[in-house]
Amino acid sequence: MSVKTGCWFAVAALILSIVQPVTGELTDTQVRNAIERGSSFLKTEQKSDGHWTEHSIYVGGVTALTTLALLNSGEDVKSPTIQKSLAYLRSLGEPSTVYATSLQTMAMCAAEPAKDAAIIGRNVKWLEAVQLRGGLRKGAWNYADKKGSGDNSNTQFALLALHEAHRIGIEVKRDTWELALDYWLRTQREDGSWGYTESEPATGSMTCAGIGCVVICQSKIGSGDARLIGSSVECCGTQTDDDAIERAMQWLSRHFSTNSNPSSINLRYRHLFYYLYAVERTGRLTGRRFIGRHDWYREGATTLLNMHDDFRGSWSGAAPAEDVPTVATSLALLFLAKGRRPVVMSKLQYGENQQWDLHRSAVQHLTERVEQRWKRDLSWQTVDVRAATLEDLLQTPVLCISGREAFELTVDQKENLRQYVNQGGFIFAEACCNGEAFDRSFRALMNQLFPDSSLRLLPEDHPVWYAEEKVNAKYLRPLFGIDACCRTSVVYCPKDLSCFWELDRGVRNADYPKDVQEEVEACLAIGKNVVTYATSRELKNKLDRPQIAINRPAEDLERSVLYMPKLRHDGGSDDAPNALPNMLNFVRSQAQLRIDVTNRMVSATSDDLFDYPIVYMHGRRAFRFSPDERKAIATFVDRGGVIFADAICASPEFADSFRREMKNIFPAQSLARISPEHPMFTREFRGYDLAKVTVRDPQLRNADDPLITNLTEVSPLLEGISIDDRMMVIFSPYDISCAMENSNSLECKGYLKEDAAKIATNVVLFVLQQ
Repeated sequence: MSVKTGCWFAVAALILSIVQPVTGELTDTQVRNAIERGSSFLKTEQKSDGHWTEHSIYVGGVTALTTLALLNSGEDVKSPTIQKSLAYLRSLGEPSTVYATSLQTMAMCAAEPAKDAAIIGRNVKWLEAVQLRGGLRKGAWNYADKKGSGDNSNTQFALLALHEAHRIGIEVKRDTWELALDYWLRTQREDGSWGYTESEPATGSMTCAGIGCVVICQSKIGSGDARLIGSSVECCGTQTDDDAIERAMQWLSRHFSTNSNPSSINLRYRHLFYYLYAVERTGRLTGRRFIGRHDWYREGATTLLNMHDDFRGSWSGAAPAEDVPTVATSLALLFLAKGRRPVVMSKLQYGENQQWDLHRSAVQHLTERVEQRWKRDLSWQTVDVRAATLEDLLQTPVLCISGREAFELTVDQKENLRQYVNQGGFIFAEACCNGEAFDRSFRALMNQLFPDSSLRLLPEDHPVWYAEEKVNAKYLRPLFGIDACCRTSVVYCPKDLSCFWELDRGVRNADYPKDVQEEVEACLAIGKNVVTYATSRELKNKLDRPQIAINRPAEDLERSVLYMPKLRHDGGSDDAPNALPNMLNFVRSQAQLRIDVTNRMVSATSDDLFDYPIVYMHGRRAFRFSPDERKAIATFVDRGGVIFADAICASPEFADSFRREMKNIFPAQSLARISPEHPMFTREFRGYDLAKVTVRDPQLRNADDPLITNLTEVSPLLEGISIDDRMMVIFSPYDISCAMENSNSLECKGYLKEDAAKIATNVVLFVLQQ
């Protein structure tokens, strides 16, 4: 039954009295709370000298594992807990076992690598010295020395340690990687799997170990898909065969579980926590959100939270070592914390060949540089356009499309990409290796997706040139963009970028000629700037479901539910289609109201207008209402309705039009600033204290950090029209919509997302109760 005029205040009272039920789906908050409880448990178990109860043989191993888990869970390296554990680890003698030495190395690399470089270097030399150099398992590691036969578990931990040491600049001999890679490839079974040894059953944990180790070894000894020949850079080189990884992933997909460690002979192998830690590493190193059809992190986190001891905050398993809560809890935290790292960008897989991924490590290298710049752990993924839904695409804030040859997408794939951008996504594309055919295909695709816009050359004052750092002018590339949803939402480079990202070797870039070093850094700077511009360094939590805006036609409305549509006009009434759903979703969750969060549009002359107590308006261009529309709006307000509006990106054209139209509709009234002391800005109506809010002003940009230095704290600026003490029009000349649509935009003068959401909450609560 429709909500009609005269019932609004009764409806408002009912809405305010009903709490929105909480869904049963796993949330990031639940995972974060479990991580915090697990970390607290581990800290209570620490001994006074800094260690945790150790295994009698692998002394230092449990303490190193626990330290690593705490660091990845967010424990400050300067905290007393970590400092005491590091002091204990430093006090240990010479290396004696592979497990303990490897874990000690990994913990020190994660904590204070510069301070512990000598110990890390010593451990690397020891691990290299005890690698098996002969026999059936040549290239593997044993528990302690060369006398044993070697196994895949010890080999995995040794390589993980060497990998972390290599990342911080410790030299690892090339033949160490070569021998290890040859071992893993030689011992892989025909079905793609691995077992603890070649004579034992294949398991999920050991197959994950094999995948991770092959990825690591190939990254160390492969020349990459871009290389230096003399002083010249060769892009799009001959690619190495990834068949071993793909066969292993197929085996894992067929046998995947998060409730047990799968085996090829259907035995229930008990090392579940050890296996899940390996699953996390597999998903992260290969850039996969899904293993087969399984969202490995969501499923694994659900399993772990169902096993969590809510009273103690710990985990415990049935297998040897995992029956020790300290060990099981550390492994659980490593899965939850490392797997929870937010996705910053994804590669788009398309077509039947590898032309979409001609520089396979490029996005990984750029992600690592963004991590360093932002000082936070991030992840990247691959999205297959052939299988991805719109929701899948919206899991990533930046979608990277690269190639050299012509390509074609299906109608459904094109529509998903169009909706992805319209719902707040960002496309970062490049034509690599003189890809003229790709260039033509991409430009044609953009023309089809956005016929009202076109790729324009981005000017030198666009934020993509300075969002993180200035780009060396000698190595600038042309960047083209398409504006959509409050910002430039597509950035395209017709020259190589990923080739030079591929070349990045971190501290080892010093081995390149100076001009190559400079071009690598310039291309990385462009990449970092684009990613920062696209995200404003704000990323969704990994478990957050995308909020998809769907335009709904008028229909019968449910009693006790608040519906808030957008008012149609020709000044961009739906230019930020996701702004209102995001806004209403925040109001619903924070104020505990029953609110419909779909993106509804209503015309001023429609009878449906009078079904709603409040309508929303935004835009960024000049507009004009017709005489009939003005009359209908006046009637709507006279019957108790309220208009809430904002100017997208503080558009002066929209603001001037809005003020003019309100004057035409209400000639005896004028929009005037609402006093900062107004109860609307207080907690009086169950809202927020908004004495001060933060506004981003592009005109205040400072080269040091554009995302921070153009912020000012002010009283909220809203304008209003009231009659007989009833506020009937509320208008923000500063942007609210763009903040709610995507994230904080460097180009928009307006409120930060958090403050925009709070202002909207206070306005809605005030309107319902005034």
